[in-house]
Parts: sequence; structure tokens; C-alpha cells
Amino acid sequence: MAIFVNENTKVVVQGLTGGQGKYHGLRNRDYGTQIVAGVTPGKAGQDVDGIPVYDTVEDAIAATGATASFVVVPPKFAAGAILDAAKAGIEFIVCITEGIPAQDEAKVYNTLVRDYPNTRLLGPNCPGIISPGKCNIGITAGEIAELPSADGPNVGIVSRSGTLTYQALYELKQKGIGVSTCVGIGGDPVPGTNFIDCLREFEADPETHAIMMIGEIGGSAEEEAAEFIQANVSKPMSAYIAGVTAPPGKKMGHAGAIVSGGKGTAQGKMEALSAAGVKVGQNPTEAGELMAEIVAGL
Repeated sequence: MAIFVNENTKVVVQGLTGGQGKYHGLRNRDYGTQIVAGVTPGKAGQDVDGIPVYDTVEDAIAATGATASFVVVPPKFAAGAILDAAKAGIEFIVCITEGIPAQDEAKVYNTLVRDYPNTRLLGPNCPGIISPGKCNIGITAGEIAELPSADGPNVGIVSRSGTLTYQALYELKQKGIGVSTCVGIGGDPVPGTNFIDCLREFEADPETHAIMMIGEIGGSAEEEAAEFIQANVSKPMSAYIAGVTAPPGKKMGHAGAIVSGGKGTAQGKMEALSAAGVKVGQNPTEAGELMAEIVAGL
């Protein structure tokens, strides 16, 4: 199994006719993902390398039966694109767009919770999701992900950092450790999917035998995850928290990665996770080595 997406997931790319949409959409298709349609208002009837384009998400769903959407549009239009997909009945939306105003993110998140509870948003400002060998939606390079084995043990990965998502995948690939699903939740202040959402799914997934978590400074998501882990997660975990040397009050890369009021520090997050039984590495490579030790003992 896998979480959120699998080999049966049918994906529509909102923005397929744009440069980034075409590049990543075709890469996802070439990986084996079922990219069944594109959506660009006013360009219905066209196609992108054989993938039909429709004016609306509703039209694309009616023609193809798509259940997931990959949103690759500029910040100005991203919130509207996400809500268009939700209104059309899309169950899983991946938005990689960076630079969406936090107010727009908050409005979209609360609208989804209130009006479209059956729709899950991943992102925005995230690398997406890959269930190796089954489905890849987003900008992750499929070749750095080790396929899961039938008998395991396989690892599930959840990360706030895009770049560290890739490193976590490659650290495990170099060690021959299969990955069930890797989820990049993004580093913005209002993510559609958080650590706890993913941890809950990994805990219930029989194909996932251990979990690797990559966090970073800012906010309280990692501390909240630690509480959840202590009470609800039985599978062994390793983790890494980025930003140990970040000066207080400085934003480090992501909009949500800022230490303020003495809260959200790397040290505090590391201590919370350690107290929950997670093996915490001092750098990404060490987190991978700790996971290798965990897997060797399963």
C-alpha cells in the first residue's frame, strides 16, 4: 500500500500549458503517474504531448475520471485554482506554488475545512508526494527514490523542507532502503496537510514499517507532532530539525521558519521529539544512518 496516492490515482494538471506545468507534468507522466488531463481556461481542445487540455476541472473530471490535481500556477491564481478543484470534487490537491500570501492560504484552508471536508490539500510551497513505483505528483525526481519491497521493511518520509525531502530519499536509496511514500508538506505558515495527518496515515499503513520526519525551526508543528507520536505512533522513527544555527528573529528560507518569542527553536523541537522516543540526528545524514539502524533491527 501507500498513503494518499497510488498506481490508480488519476491526475489533472492545472497549468499544464505553462512552462513549469508542462515540464513537471510530463516528468510525472514519464515516471508512470496517470496524468490524464490538463486544465487551462480558454485552451480547451489543445493537447500537451498527447495529454488533452480542458477549460475547467469539471470538464476534465467528466472526461477522464480524475481524482487528484497538480496545481502549477502563479501565486495570484493559485488560491482560485485550488478551490476550483475542490468544487469540482477533486479529493487530493498538490500545490507547489511558492509566494502565495498567508492570508490567501488561511482563507483557502478554512474554506476547504468548512465546505469541502473530503478534499485534502498538500502544500502550497511543497515538493509534492511520491509513492515510489506507483505515483509521483510534484517536482521530486523519481530516480532518487528507492522502490518499496514486498516484505519490507519500508520507510515513510514526511518533511517540511523540499531540499531535505530529496536528501532524505537519497540517503535511504544509497542504503538500499525502500520508501512506501514520501510527503513534502511545505514550509509555509498555513499548510493544507501537516505532520500529524501524515503520521496518522503512516501508522495505519501496513507497507510502512518505520517513519522518518524532517522538521525545521518556526511554529509549533514539530512539538505538536511529538505529542501525537507519544500517544499514537508505535512505529520506530528518526528525525532531523533544520535551523540549529539560525539566529532568533531571522526568517530562514520558508515563510514559516522563523523563531519568535523564544518559541519554535530547533533545540526545543529536538528535545520534544527525543522525549517522544524518536531518534534525532544532528544532520540529515545522521538521521539517515539512524534510520538504517532502525531498519536493520526490524
